[in-house]
Parts: sequence; structure tokens; C-alpha cells
Amino acid sequence: METIAQIMKSIYGYLWGMPMLVVLLGTHLYFTFRLGVIQRKIPKGIRLSFSKTEESNEGISPFSALATALAATIGTGNIIGISAAIAIGGPGAVFWCWVTGVFGIATCYAECFLAVKYRVQKPDGSFLGGPMYVMEKALHQKSAAVIFALSTILASLGMGSSVQSHSICAAVTANYRISPQIIGAVAAVLAGIVILGGARQISRVCTYLVPFMSVFYMGGCLLLLWINRDFLGETLAVIVRSAFSSKSVAGGIAGTAVMTGMRTGISKGLFTNEAGLGSIPMTAASARTSSPVKQGIISMTGPFWDTVVMCAITGIAIVSSMLRTPAAYQGVADDQLCFLAFAGLPVDGSFMLSVSLVLFAFATIIGWSYYGECAVQYLWGKQKILAYRVLYIMAVYLGAVMSLDVVWTVSDLFNSFMAIPNILCIWMLRKVIIGETRMSLNR
Repeated sequence: METIAQIMKSIYGYLWGMPMLVVLLGTHLYFTFRLGVIQRKIPKGIRLSFSKTEESNEGISPFSALATALAATIGTGNIIGISAAIAIGGPGAVFWCWVTGVFGIATCYAECFLAVKYRVQKPDGSFLGGPMYVMEKALHQKSAAVIFALSTILASLGMGSSVQSHSICAAVTANYRISPQIIGAVAAVLAGIVILGGARQISRVCTYLVPFMSVFYMGGCLLLLWINRDFLGETLAVIVRSAFSSKSVAGGIAGTAVMTGMRTGISKGLFTNEAGLGSIPMTAASARTSSPVKQGIISMTGPFWDTVVMCAITGIAIVSSMLRTPAAYQGVADDQLCFLAFAGLPVDGSFMLSVSLVLFAFATIIGWSYYGECAVQYLWGKQKILAYRVLYIMAVYLGAVMSLDVVWTVSDLFNSFMAIPNILCIWMLRKVIIGETRMSLNR
């Protein structure tokens, strides 16, 4: 088993190494400039996302589609991932994570545009779509579509359910002495109540859960920023300076070389916002909308909220806390920087952060279940969805009670099997994306 695990880690390390990071970042940059800096349409996307003019009994509103995507995207990586990025890559990693989020908006627009353009309508009037439908309908690559769909299912059972319930268990047991079996059972039951209700139930829960958990967590971060307000100017200077400097940062924060900061920040940014992975387009395709361009603009606000806003504020809150009390951060584990920062709140910061982690992980569980359902329905039809839901709920329970070292590796591996064909698909259809977008925006 150890040999198999090592082989998978080697494959994962190769697939998600510097070549993949260069390809993803290159894709982000290409579509940013070829689409005329589509990021400038973010204010319009935010305004459109709250519009309910196209909601009907047969579909879900653009905001519900966005909320479902955000539920799956906004996860523990926004907290633990940024903490690790700072510990490994230095404060400059925050800058590169932010930059990656900004440029990733363009790739998110491109893949969501394709998903809406090539989606299919079901007999009840609702829609199904995603990279697998684009690969089959536009590129006539059925084999690539099958690989993507199978990888989505396996990634959902790993990263989407097991890994997230394991994170819930870790967050709860850090504060309370509760059996993992009980935590797993409760998580599975709660997730099952939502998931067994179907896509509309998932989108309905996400519509309320995502804003609540985001405001709750961001409230803690903003309070930290207020407490550290005298250090904010220095914090921004340190983040920018260390992003472009190979010298160590004084004041007790371990500096790092430019390339380490860039590599860490870029990779965390790419993984956090999922732009290019092919997951977000599946929810974009379900929206009741009249235009691929319009829904693409709405869906691209996801990476904006996830990385440009949440990850940036998290990073600034941690770095400013490190500058305020540098001695407290000596020898702290990579994933504990955020906990130490929240400990500086006048309330029970550790409890507040644990609640945020639980909510984020639970939202990811129900959000990724929808991705898996889309893949199952594409491969085997609607009749197999119930079996998938049962298997998914079982994975939620198992994740809380078992070791997940191999599951992490397998999940990351299948994420790469999603990203590679999806990125190729976007590049092969780039003329369609660019041409129709320019035509629509110039009207």
C-alpha cells in the first residue's frame, strides 16, 4: 500500500508541479488580455448575480448557481491553505495568491461561457452542463468527456466528502472530546438531509449558508484588522516587498526567496479558486439565463469573492497579527498561524475559527455532491443518482473515522485528471469564446 501511495504522490507531484502551474497561470493571462480584461465586468457580475428576473419553477436563479459554486469553492483552504502559504512561502505568498485570483477570473469566465453554450435541457425544463458536455458536443471527444466525468466522481468522494468531514472532525475534537464516530454520523445525517433533496434543495441551502458563513468568518477577520490597524500599512509593505525580494523579512517573520513565495502563492491561489478545474461550470450551466456571456460574467465573481477578497483579507489579518506579536509565532506549525491570529480576538477566537472551519467544510460537502451528481447523470443517467448519493453520504461518515493520507493524494490526482482535459478544451475553443464575447460586449 505504501508503494502505491508513493507512486500516486510521484504522479501527483509531476502533474501538479511547475509545468501545470505555468500552464494554468498562462491560461489565466491569455484570456485576461484576449478578452479585453474581462475582470472589469466584476461590478456588473455582482449586480447581475442578485437579479431574480430569470428565476422560474424549472430552474434556479443566477445567484443560487453562484452560491452553489461558492459553497464548493470556499473551503478550509481559504483558512488553513493561506496559513500554510504564509508559513512556507513567506508574506509575499499572499500577494501572489491574490494576483492569481485576479487573473483566474478570466479563465473561470471562459469555462463557464462554454458550459452554458453547450449545455442540454432536460424534459422538466432544467439544464445540465459542464466540461464533459462541451468535450462531447463541441469537440466530439467522448473519451475525454468520460475521463473528466469519472475523475469528478472520484474527486467528489475524496476531496468533496471524506476530506471535508475529516476536517470537521478535527475542528470539533480540537475543542470538545467527542467521538469521531458521533461527529461522522451527525455530519452524514445533516449532509444527507440536504443532498437527498436534490439539486434544488442543495442550491436553496447554499443560497442561505454561503452568505452566513462568509459574513461570520469575515467578521472575525475584519475585527482582527481593526485590532491590528496600527500595523496595516507596514503589513501591506511587507507583503509587497517580500513578494519581490529574496531578503529575509525582519521583525520575527521568516522571509523566503522570491521563487518560493511565487510558487507557493500561485499554487494556493490556483487550488483555492478552482478556476480551470472544470467544477464551477457545472453549476453555471444549471442557471436559468439567456446568455452564455451573461452567466459567465456572473460566475466569474466566484474567484473574486473566494480569492481576491477572502484569501486576501485572511492573509492580511494573519501577517498583521504576526507583526503585532512576532515572538508568539516562533516555531508555530504551518497550519496553526490562523488559530494563533484568531486567539488575539477579544472573544473566543479559537471557537469562532473552528465554527468557520466546520461551516466551510460542510458547505464544500454539499457543493461537491452536486458536481458528482452531474457527472453520474452524464455517464449513467438519472436512475443512478440515488446510488451515488448513498455512496457519497457513506463517504462523509468514513472520512471522519479513518486516516486520509491516501485519500488526499488520490483526490489531488483526480483533480489533475479534471483540470488537464478541461484546460485543453478551453484552448481548443478559444476562438469561439473570444469571438462571441467580443461580439456581445460590443453591442
